[in-house]
Amino acid sequence: MDNPESNPFAQVPIEVTISVGKARPLVKDLLRLGRDAILPLDRRVDDPVELYVGDRLIARGELQEMEGDQAGQLCVRLTEVANLRGGL
Repeated sequence: MDNPESNPFAQVPIEVTISVGKARPLVKDLLRLGRDAILPLDRRVDDPVELYVGDRLIARGELQEMEGDQAGQLCVRLTEVANLRGGL
């Protein structure tokens, strides 16, 4: 198995997108949205979130709140991680 630290790209930052759900409102309903409007998503609070790099699903997890000095900051506890060479 290759050592990830020996890879020259190991120190390159990458953006991970966390998807908590999707909404599909009609355009007319979207145009009516204003402050304090509610846009229902297709997921429940306890459903797993999905982590993407680009359009590739790389993991699933649970939203949590950090503790200690970082209390109040969101984080994701991974529950399922893709085999990045073979997919999730």
